[in-house]
Amino acid sequence: MATYADWDELYELAYETPGDLSGLACPNCGHHALHLVYTGDLDQMIGWGTFYCDNCRQGIGISRAVVPEGAILRDRHLPPEQRQPRTPGDVQLVPPQ
Repeated sequence: MATYADWDELYELAYETPGDLSGLACPNCGHHALHLVYTGDLDQMIGWGTFYCDNCRQGIGISRAVVPEGAILRDRHLPPEQRQPRTPGDVQLVPPQ
């Protein structure tokens, strides 16, 4: 299982290119199926994120981050069932060490 440090290191790269993660491989399974989705305030561009692999369903949660330009940002004011895109409910978040 990939560690939080593995995911955090990759998150830094994903943060720099949030619109196209196709060149990044999951640190857990190696598949190119990563997603970075933020939920937050659309006006302030601040929110929390979920960075995960759609193949192995592992990832990390990011708290209170400045959302980079080009990233997916869901409106926190909408009810959870209306936020798009939906994130899988079975993602296993790796805890920080």
